[in-house]
Amino acid sequence: MAPFHLVIGGELVAGVRSMPVINPATEAPVAECPRADEAQLNAAVAAAKAAFPAWAALPIADRRAHIIKVAEEMEARLEELSRLLTAEQGKPLDKAMEEISGSAFILRALAGLDLPDRTVQEGAGGRFVEQRYPLGVVATIMPWNFPISLLMVKAPAALLAGNTVVAKPAPTTPLVSLRIAEMFNRYLPAGVFNMIADANDLGGVLTAHPDIAKVSFTGSTATGRKVMASASSLLKRITLELGGNDAAIVLDDVDPKSVAKSLFEGAMVNSGQVCLAIKRAYVHDSQYDAICDELAALAKLAVVDEGTQQGAQYGPLQNKAQYDKVREMIAEATERGTVIGGETLDRPGYFIRPAIVRDIDDDARIVREEQFGPVLPVLRYSDVDDAIARANDTDQGLGGTVWAGDTARALAVASRMETGMVWINSHMNINPFVPMGGAKQSGMGQELGQAGLEEFTQRRLVFVPA
Repeated sequence: MAPFHLVIGGELVAGVRSMPVINPATEAPVAECPRADEAQLNAAVAAAKAAFPAWAALPIADRRAHIIKVAEEMEARLEELSRLLTAEQGKPLDKAMEEISGSAFILRALAGLDLPDRTVQEGAGGRFVEQRYPLGVVATIMPWNFPISLLMVKAPAALLAGNTVVAKPAPTTPLVSLRIAEMFNRYLPAGVFNMIADANDLGGVLTAHPDIAKVSFTGSTATGRKVMASASSLLKRITLELGGNDAAIVLDDVDPKSVAKSLFEGAMVNSGQVCLAIKRAYVHDSQYDAICDELAALAKLAVVDEGTQQGAQYGPLQNKAQYDKVREMIAEATERGTVIGGETLDRPGYFIRPAIVRDIDDDARIVREEQFGPVLPVLRYSDVDDAIARANDTDQGLGGTVWAGDTARALAVASRMETGMVWINSHMNINPFVPMGGAKQSGMGQELGQAGLEEFTQRRLVFVPA
C-alpha cells in the first residue's frame, strides 16, 4: 500500500508523527497515518489563506471544471477506494462502494449549482440585487460513520462558492479521505484544498484559528457545542449537523411484515451508525406484538461479518469506544425490558448483532439517548397524540418517520413532529439538490442544495438606481 500524506499548500507532506489506523473487524492495523502537529495545522491554514484571492477571482465555471475532475478519478478508482474504506470503517464492501460512488454523484451535483446575481425587488426608483461572495478559509470536520459522503457534502460546495478549505477527517477513518485529498491537490491550484489528520487533539485549535472564516462540522451534539463555543469569540460562520434520536411513529393501519422490514433497515443501516437512523419506534397497541415478532425474526436472520466476506449485511462497530458504549446500553436495557439479539461475536473485532428491545419505558437510557449502534427500542402507544408528544420529548430534532396506510393521516402526524426532516413511508430519502438540517440541538444551518451552497457565502445587497 502506498504511503499516506497530509496535503498542505500543494505538497504531500509527512506528519511529525504517525498513528495506526485500526481495522474494526480484526483489531489489526490497516496502515500508518501521518499525524499533524499545531505548526502543520497553521501551515495548512496559511496556505489556504494565501490561495484564496486567486481562487475566489476565478469564474465559477472554471472552479467547477477543476472540482469535477475529482469525481472522475473517484469513479475510476472505485474498487480501490471502496476496499480501503471497508478496511478502516468496517462497512460491507457493497455499502462502501455505494458510499464512494454516491459521494462522486454528490460532488457532481453540488458542483453543478450556480450563484447568479438575483433581483429581489424592483421599482421606479431602481432595484435591489442580491449577490453572493465567498467567506475565505473554511474548516470542514468529518465524522467516522460516512467519512467520504460527508466530506463531499461540505468541500465541493465550499470550493464552488470560491472558498479555500482545510479539512480534518476523523482520527479512526482518515485513510480514504487522505487519498481523495491527493486528488483535490492534483486538480486544484496549490493551497486551495488542504487536509491534516490528528489524534483528536487539533479540532479546537482549527475551529478557533483566527484565519478560519467558517466551520462546517458533522458529529456529536456534545462536540458541536464545543465547536460553537470555539467559534463564538470571532463570530465565525458555522454549520452544525449533529446527533439525532430519530423517532418512527407507526399508525394502526399498516401491514406489520412490510413495515417491520422498513423499520429494521432504517434502524440497522451502517450497523446503526447513522445520525438519521431510526433510533426508537412508537407502535400502536394493535400492531405492537406482530411488528415486534417480525423485527425479532429479522434480527435473528441478519448476517454480521467482516465487510469483505460474501453475504455480509452488517459490519462491526467502527471503534472500540462506540462498541463499549453500545454494549453497556444493551446490558442496561436487559434490566428494563426484553432484548432480542444484541450478542457480541466470539472473535476479534467490534461486532454486535442487531438487537430489538421491547416492553421498555421512555425513560430508559436506550430510549433517551442516541445509541448509534444496531439497537432499536420499540415502544407501545394507544393514542396518537401521546405518541407524537413522546416522540417530541427530546432536545434533539434531526429526522423522523411516519408509517401508515393512509398518507393523509401520516402527513397530519408528520406535520406535528419537531424535527428538521420527516419521511412518510420511507427513510433517509436524501437528494443532493434538496437542503437538509436539524432542529433543536441537532444542529444549525443547511447542507446540500442551493441553500447549502449559500451557507458558504456572504449575502450582499446592492441598490442599483434606475
